[in-house]
Amino acid sequence: MSEAKIYYEKDAPKTALEGKTVAVVGYGSQGHAHSQNLRDSGIKVVVAELEGTDNYKLAVEHGFSPIKASEAVKQGDLIIITLPDEVQGQVYKSEIEPNLTAGKTLGFCHGFNIHFKYIVPPENVNVVMIAPKGPGHLVRSEYEKGGGVPCLVAVEQDPSGNAKEIALAWANGIGGARAGVIETTYKEETETDLFGEQAVLCGGLSALIKAGFETLVEAGYQPEIAYFECMHEVKLIVDLMYQGGINYMRYSVSNTAEYGDLTRGPRIVTDQTKAEMKKILAEICSGQFSQEWVDEYQSGGKKFKAMYDADHDHPVEQVGRKLRKMMAWIDDKQV
Repeated sequence: MSEAKIYYEKDAPKTALEGKTVAVVGYGSQGHAHSQNLRDSGIKVVVAELEGTDNYKLAVEHGFSPIKASEAVKQGDLIIITLPDEVQGQVYKSEIEPNLTAGKTLGFCHGFNIHFKYIVPPENVNVVMIAPKGPGHLVRSEYEKGGGVPCLVAVEQDPSGNAKEIALAWANGIGGARAGVIETTYKEETETDLFGEQAVLCGGLSALIKAGFETLVEAGYQPEIAYFECMHEVKLIVDLMYQGGINYMRYSVSNTAEYGDLTRGPRIVTDQTKAEMKKILAEICSGQFSQEWVDEYQSGGKKFKAMYDADHDHPVEQVGRKLRKMMAWIDDKQV
């Protein structure tokens, strides 16, 4: 297992962006953080956002004067695209591509559209990526505290010869170089990110919670008790892992829980489960998943909405809405 190359502030001078303009297209989760952090780092920033939207109003509140994406691209030396994956291709074709000129740098926070070639930039522009390993609000709050969120850096095209220097200056400008910037590729970032979401963090965890809840309720246990054991206490365990890995979690729980973990866990995530994970990874790497998702979005998302709606009122969700009202320390969110 080879060690990753990691860059810090001394390796990432902001001089590569001195006298340059950074255009941030989209003022959502990542966009607001990158825009504000770069501006606070002394770099000129223009923001592109649709007039009348909540994000447009937020950008104005934060002291920006949002403009059209086409105009931002004309002004920007580094154009950072922070739009949702599924709309980037359309906006690129209509607003960004017609206004690109040689020597500009396209920046992304996730490799989806470049890796799967829904966006194919001209050969005379740099293509880089800075992917913070945290949501935008954390990128902003850690920067304000004097810290930063670790980032990934990748270079896909480098006609200027200094694409990496520009990307690292961007990472430094948002605070990422304070924590560390790990070198990767568009392929590695995109495929591992999608796999983690599908097999573990979102898909795997959601399915595990629902299956555990259903097993207890079908066996006659009260839904409220099942909710606490299979949903509510997930945060306790994840927080321990977040702090010190699996070892710290096992150190922190009871011996009974640790023994149950070591002896029963492998019966849940079996060789068959791992074989299915490999199939999911293969679907990602082949482009099958990306094409499926793009087709679903372009067809109006009916299947996506139907699956979402079917889970929206799953019994574990119904019970959770009731129980969270009993816990004043939780900032309960309803969608």
